[in-house]
Amino acid sequence: MIQSLGILDFLKLGESNPIFDVRSPGEFNHAHIPGAKSLPLFTDEERKIVGTAYKEIGKEQAVKIGLDCFGPKMRTMVEEVETLTQSVKPNETKVLVHCWRGGMRSGGVAWLLDLYGFDVYVLKGGYKAFRSWVRDVLARQYNFKVIGGYTGSGKTRLLQELEKRGESTINLEKIASHKGSAFGNLGMPDQPNQEQFENLLATELWQKHEASHIWIEDESQRIGHLNLSQDFWKTLRSSTLIFLDIDFELRLDLIEEEYGCLDKEKMIEAIKRIEKRLGGLEAKSSIEFLKNDNIRESFRILLRYYDKYYLKSLDKRDPSMFVKHDLKLDTLDTTQNSLALLELIKQNK
Repeated sequence: MIQSLGILDFLKLGESNPIFDVRSPGEFNHAHIPGAKSLPLFTDEERKIVGTAYKEIGKEQAVKIGLDCFGPKMRTMVEEVETLTQSVKPNETKVLVHCWRGGMRSGGVAWLLDLYGFDVYVLKGGYKAFRSWVRDVLARQYNFKVIGGYTGSGKTRLLQELEKRGESTINLEKIASHKGSAFGNLGMPDQPNQEQFENLLATELWQKHEASHIWIEDESQRIGHLNLSQDFWKTLRSSTLIFLDIDFELRLDLIEEEYGCLDKEKMIEAIKRIEKRLGGLEAKSSIEFLKNDNIRESFRILLRYYDKYYLKSLDKRDPSMFVKHDLKLDTLDTTQNSLALLELIKQNK
């Protein structure tokens, strides 16, 4: 049985059943539906040959070339789908398939899997329809509760604690694989490209869109080499901001703990990247402290710089566009501070 599904029904069914992306490896590696498995009908080179034939010779000849490529792979593809499906849900026969536009590639693989006995669901419009949905999701309005504060306030740890307590959260730094500053890539995996970042973010938003509110960390529009879309950025900037007011020395303790174990040479490279904004003398002093293993004093200089940078950014915002609550905290204890955040929101409903 083969059925065509719209994007919402397709994604809903995909939460509990495997999604197979039959585009070429290059297309998949560039960007894909989060959680989808690559099941390429053609290699990158085969896709190029078939596409060229379609344009220069005609559909019929392109289809014949495609069948030559498809035929030897049929058994392997069926066995791969069977193995993965049974490992996820024993005795399950539902599989979801898509290509770029919901055309011949997904149609061919759907026919094969249906012939073998799977219940096959094909995405109408293919990956192109998914990308249209992503742009729509990122443009919607959300009731964000934005956790702000100077560097070292433990904002990411608070998000993690709130999630443990059953709150809906979006961790932009985790999705972007970057902590947002010049040092944000240190100790982090490689960032996704812009398209995959948007795919990941939209999928998480969709999973949590029915929540009464979503906790999120205050971020710049640019996170490493990635950008938040203009619509999403406007929603973030107009949302309720809870500013964590935490003592400088406490924040310095946290920064020393999180960054003190990282590669010293990479830290120095990061300082050099912000030398003009930091100031030549301050940059030199910070580097010298690092070289002499005086981590705390090096970070003290950097933390003062980022405090000024964040305050300047905060002052630029139009106060009539958002609500700001200041929350004075005397500790970095995530349990205590998460309870304080929840109480503040409760009092200001």
